[in-house]
Amino acid sequence: MKTLAIVAAIFLASTTAAKVHNHLLSEDFIDQINIAGSTWTAGRNFAPETSTNYLKQLMGVHPMHQKFLPEAKPKDTLLSDASIPEEFDPRTHWPHCPTIKEIRDQGGCGSCWAFGAVTAMSDRLCIHLNKQVHVSAEDLLSCCYSCGFGCNGGFPGNAWRYWQTSGLVSGGVYGSHQGCQSYKIKPCEHHVNGTRLPCQEGGTTPTCDRNCDEGYKVPYSSDKTYGKSEYSVSSDVTEIQKELMTNGPVEAAFTVFADFPNYKSGVYQHVTGTALGGHAIRILGWGVEKGTPYWLVANSWNSDWGDHGTFKILRGQNHCGIESSVVAGLPRED
Repeated sequence: MKTLAIVAAIFLASTTAAKVHNHLLSEDFIDQINIAGSTWTAGRNFAPETSTNYLKQLMGVHPMHQKFLPEAKPKDTLLSDASIPEEFDPRTHWPHCPTIKEIRDQGGCGSCWAFGAVTAMSDRLCIHLNKQVHVSAEDLLSCCYSCGFGCNGGFPGNAWRYWQTSGLVSGGVYGSHQGCQSYKIKPCEHHVNGTRLPCQEGGTTPTCDRNCDEGYKVPYSSDKTYGKSEYSVSSDVTEIQKELMTNGPVEAAFTVFADFPNYKSGVYQHVTGTALGGHAIRILGWGVEKGTPYWLVANSWNSDWGDHGTFKILRGQNHCGIESSVVAGLPRED
């Protein structure tokens, strides 16, 4: 009986612990954000019992990443400042490139640095070479040892350098059997009303495998695409706009604060909460909403998060560092 009582107590304690809600995801915190009357609206994205450690795990930009940024690209003189429109959306500007509209899922792994890179690379292969290829996040995450620490964080700048020096194979999302190497980490339900399995802490980096998935007919070494160049883009807003208009989406990093995971709509500006870590994303375009200038950004927390997987963030003030770590590159022709 004593043993049964101990087992029951342990079970009760573990069940109670599992139901402990995270204040950063609570209704009280969401209300606090919305009462501030900022330019955006907060709402329920993550289940309230999701731990802060899990949220931090998704922030996969290493604190030292700026030391690994490539050299700055010379200023673009092809476009005048007067030719920059008030709004620009690459999804309608290049409608023949379906990857621009896609939102991927990094799962329970700090691989945002890889996803920001491969999604922008895929877009640029279509824009510049008319190739509809999904560049493999799996290949970059698991095989680029100079890029950092896999699921434990990486350097966006080195991801673009690796594409230039070593190349990357094709590969779609988990279970897609698309391309040479599909993503091996299962998508998970970051959110409340979804059909995926719950996300777990402690995602581990897959082992590098320089072979294509079984059944794919093209050899690993023959399936690669390569970058022709890799560079940083000036933090000057007009230079970022010119880059987006001329060459397509870019990768950028910014500091995520505790209010950001609750983003639902509007133009994000930090309202309250401490920093959770650095996060890499793909800047698509820009616009103005109710008088507030913004960058249009694609996240990698699946399409249930935020505004169908995207968000807007204040443009022109280097808000949360969004304009100070922009990296990109151009694809190499065969």
